[in-house]
Amino acid sequence: MLMPKKVKHRKWHKGRGRGKRIATRKTTLAFGSCGLKAMTEAWVTSRQIEAARRAMTRAIKRGGKIWIRIFPDKPVTIKGAEMPMGKGKGAVDHYVAVVRPGTVMFEIDGVSRELAKEAMDLASYKLPCKTKVLYRET
Repeated sequence: MLMPKKVKHRKWHKGRGRGKRIATRKTTLAFGSCGLKAMTEAWVTSRQIEAARRAMTRAIKRGGKIWIRIFPDKPVTIKGAEMPMGKGKGAVDHYVAVVRPGTVMFEIDGVSRELAKEAMDLASYKLPCKTKVLYRET
């Protein structure tokens, strides 16, 4: 599972104004010939990234190459069930990658366009946001 080795701050603020901004980085294909682009905003957990990666790897039968362009570095805290109000912020439970609309999350190269599309569709089922498949113009 993906998670940071070391963090500067153990717990982060949640952040405000989610879903209002579009991505300015990672908006085009950089490595592969086919990519999966997010169309809506989401917090993608490390488990979801791993599930999507496995689905793609199985679909292309371990051929070609896959690039993961997002990394879960934002800690999410959870307090125990039936905890009273107060008593401070909860412990870090898992890490998420903040994905804005327009971010290219995964890329594939070395397989046919049809197989890449099928792999990207299988991966999109595992993700919490609407997605679109991109192709490099040749």
